Amino acid sequence: MRPRIRVLRPAELTESDRAAWTGLQSRAWVCGSPSLANPFLSPEFTLAVDRFRRGVRVAVVYEDGAPTVPAAFFPFQRTALGVGRAVGLGLSDCQGLVHRPGFQWDAQELLRACRLAVWEFDHLLEGEKPFEIGATGSYPSPVIDVEQGYQAYLRYLRGHAPKFVRTTLAKERKLDRDAGGVRYVHDERDPTVLRTLMAWKSAQYRRTGRSDRFARPWIVRLVEHLFHTRGTQFAGQLSVLYAGGRPVAAHFGLRSERVLACWFPAYDSAFGKYSPGLALHLRMAEAAAANGISYLDLGRGEKEYKESLKTRELSVSEGWVTRRHPVAVGHLLRRAPVRAARNAVLARPQLHSNADQLLKRLGRLRTGR
Repeated sequence: MRPRIRVLRPAELTESDRAAWTGLQSRAWVCGSPSLANPFLSPEFTLAVDRFRRGVRVAVVYEDGAPTVPAAFFPFQRTALGVGRAVGLGLSDCQGLVHRPGFQWDAQELLRACRLAVWEFDHLLEGEKPFEIGATGSYPSPVIDVEQGYQAYLRYLRGHAPKFVRTTLAKERKLDRDAGGVRYVHDERDPTVLRTLMAWKSAQYRRTGRSDRFARPWIVRLVEHLFHTRGTQFAGQLSVLYAGGRPVAAHFGLRSERVLACWFPAYDSAFGKYSPGLALHLRMAEAAAANGISYLDLGRGEKEYKESLKTRELSVSEGWVTRRHPVAVGHLLRRAPVRAARNAVLARPQLHSNADQLLKRLGRLRTGR
């Protein structure tokens, strides 16, 4: 028999539904699917996005034989025409269907129940076979493993990147001497520091020619809402490195019971010579290990600092699953060429370097530097 699927607005989820969703994430960790424990897949993230964006829905899936116990939750966004997107597409670093171990589903059947002609994703977690058939590419998402403790991680780094460790720790000691003391706060609750971080990040986006996410009011409001979201299973977390009593580097991310998803790191460019962002990440790893976190997910994207910090990589995919529908055809005709062109640039180091330099020149023009 086909599974029963209920499609709800996030606010229509009962406390029992949310507890079942969180329970699936917790059990997935011990059952060999730790990626499902990512905070971007939590009910809290979907509920938060629903506050600021239209069309957010959740498909609750029940199996025959257990008609009252959800087997899976599928969060998505939908337009009036039936174009579906992962919740927070372009912002979220992990997407997919949260399910019990061994659960099987039919992507076409799920899309039909959700009234979707197409569902687009750009950070699909590994192992979601029914969706992976629509993947157009897979990409590494570096992580920092701290389940064995910070000292074990530091030993790993010293064996694999000894110069990086020596240089980063030496620069932090010099910052401590020059600025009059370094202090780290793992879970800062001062909202003014969050605004400082967003200002730094906006400046970084403009300086490097990227689109400024914090120029979009809904993203600012989403981050501020998540900053005030506190729970044992999910929380927004602001980590800050202070020098001489002032913030010099900060990071805002999301935490589940076992995973810290890194999201928005930035630093005061006036202190750039000290590499405070790297020192901050080492401090974050140390404190995360002490607080029971198993790994920090640095997110998709090739960055030098990620290569230096990582212990291994996860794999995430981008693409779309479709039904036979004219809306799906139109969506792919519009989106596929743009995505293909971007990925062609990213796949070729010389083209990527040239594009990066061009963006930075545009950024200098935009900022008048």
